[in-house]
Amino acid sequence: MPLQKRRMGPARIHRRRSAWMRGAASHPQIQTCSNCGSAKAGHRVCQGCGYYGGKEVIKDTAE
Repeated sequence: MPLQKRRMGPARIHRRRSAWMRGAASHPQIQTCSNCGSAKAGHRVCQGCGYYGGKEVIKDTAE
């Protein structure tokens, strides 16, 4: 199993992490809800209807 030869400095670690954060991780994918058709972030509960994965997760308080 390979082992590291030198310790990685903090500047190099922070540079790598900041480059990763500037990528796709900081821009969530916008999808359409399968239940109501409104726009929502991926892997999140729909704010319009409260459904996630075809099941009601958040009950509507207006009813």
